[in-house]
Amino acid sequence: MTWSDFYLICFAVGFLFSLLSFVAGGLNLHGHWPHVHIHAGAHGAHPGGSHPHGAHDSVSPFNFFTIAIFLAWFGGTGYLLTRFSTIVFMLGLAISTAVGLVGASIVFVFLAKVLMSPEALMDPADYEMVGVVARVCGAIREGGTGEIIYSQAGSRRACPARSEDSVAIERDAEVVVTRYEKGIAYIRRWEEVTGE
Repeated sequence: MTWSDFYLICFAVGFLFSLLSFVAGGLNLHGHWPHVHIHAGAHGAHPGGSHPHGAHDSVSPFNFFTIAIFLAWFGGTGYLLTRFSTIVFMLGLAISTAVGLVGASIVFVFLAKVLMSPEALMDPADYEMVGVVARVCGAIREGGTGEIIYSQAGSRRACPARSEDSVAIERDAEVVVTRYEKGIAYIRRWEEVTGE
């Protein structure tokens, strides 16, 4: 086996793995690809993805996709250098490694800054209905259902609502959601909850 064959195999393996990773991600076929997570912080380092509950996931630079991209760029560059130039072996190896690292770094920065940005992560606590302060926009009859308007996660929303104790609540009353079941918010007047 020659060095050009080695580089060509690296390119083929890297290209096929990156294509497989791209297709699997596009089809939502999330398997457990080999990767290493290292989280450092108040709890120390936690290798192997075993991080404490509640820690934010981060993209490791040593994940399946960046390794595949490194192999593809490293192999492609090395193959071209060995086939079409007269560069000394060690210089070609160094250039191929540098180009592979640049390619993997570009992909890593894209994954970390764009795809896994903190703004893109959704926290279920941001959408918790219990405790939401709202305003009645559709009067609630005694034992009936009306509608409330509230702000959550930066947008204005509406929801069907019932009085917790089945009393009538007039339009524009300020209320608090005490429980949320089957798409209906059960509410109490703000004054009742705060004791004013």
